[in-house]
Amino acid sequence: MSGWRTASAPAKLNLALVVGPLRPDGKHEVVTVLEKLELVDTVSMRPAGSTSVEGFAGDTLVRSALDAVSAAGGGDIRFEARLVKRIPVAAGLGGGSSDAATALFLANGLLPKPLAGAELERLAGSLGADVPFFLHHGPQLGTGDGTALEPLELPRDYTVVLAQPHGKTKSSTADVYAAFDARTGAAGFEERRGHLLEVLEQVRSTGDLARLPPNDLASSPLAAELVVLGAVRADATGAGPTVFGLFADPLDAVRAAEALADRAATWVTKPA
Repeated sequence: MSGWRTASAPAKLNLALVVGPLRPDGKHEVVTVLEKLELVDTVSMRPAGSTSVEGFAGDTLVRSALDAVSAAGGGDIRFEARLVKRIPVAAGLGGGSSDAATALFLANGLLPKPLAGAELERLAGSLGADVPFFLHHGPQLGTGDGTALEPLELPRDYTVVLAQPHGKTKSSTADVYAAFDARTGAAGFEERRGHLLEVLEQVRSTGDLARLPPNDLASSPLAAELVVLGAVRADATGAGPTVFGLFADPLDAVRAAEALADRAATWVTKPA
């Protein structure tokens, strides 16, 4: 599109997610391993007389991102954005957060004086805990409320099967965390955190990822089925309901996706 700038907004996986107690700021302490995927939305943008977002009626985050950049840049520039959605919505794959981060990046590049990286990171964190991750390259370890990031060296030579069970909708993030608190899920956080960090130090191959602890917020029987179908690791991502399986053999991944197709929408993808 003439005059437009376009970028891909990748989905993410929580390869591991350990959750702790509430922090003084009302958020939960987390330790999570984050990875991007080749499954992407597309965000296009250009300067405009007024800010608008087309392509996804349910958007709130991209509009908030554009308003934040406009305000930080002095309020003299507005943006027209168009979204092409491929990442399933409310699936634990971070599509909205990724779209918002990509919008921040594109809008910042259109400012007469682009914001420094630290300011862009601050804006991302104000939009949501997952948003800053999408401003970084490669797998990251998220700590604190999830916005404190540091790069990880992890194997990426696997194929990913994503399975979103038919008829299963994501509970709100607030409800998922409320249920976690109600079952005293934070008990033993330090031990789980220590185990996760110890495993990360020892990861050398895709098979080693099998030792990562299970997701503290969500689970699914489909994870066990993916392991039976050949996944070296399978778990829910984020707050669910989508389940992922990591396969060393791409053909096994395709067969697994086909085997689950009667019970779930499936995608076969790779780390981005």
